[in-house]
Amino acid sequence: MKLKPLVLGVCMATLGAMSVPMTASAAVAVYFDAAPPPARYEAVPPPRHGYVWVPGYWNVHHKKHVWQKGHWERARAGYRYVEPHWTEEGNRWQLHAGQWQRGDSDHDGVANAYDRAPNNPLRQ
Repeated sequence: MKLKPLVLGVCMATLGAMSVPMTASAAVAVYFDAAPPPARYEAVPPPRHGYVWVPGYWNVHHKKHVWQKGHWERARAGYRYVEPHWTEEGNRWQLHAGQWQRGDSDHDGVANAYDRAPNNPLRQ
């Protein structure tokens, strides 16, 4: 009986499974004691088919506000992009990262999944 190749195969499979990276779904909140400066002016480029423009915003890096330039994000069908923004909570400010959310992108009260024209420009 050739048990050695079988044991070796099981060991290799176990090691291979352990090397697969695990993903975490924990949200990280960024708090800062000072309000972000006023937004900088950025010229919005002409629209690009299949992309959404994300305007620049103030981020935090090494305990300082740092400007992140605007950029293009590839559009996702059935989702709308919520831009990064700051909210004041007591004496601290919290940065909410930009994210894609399922929803009603043209704000007509019909979820994108059930809307015949989910990106109707006449309803935005």
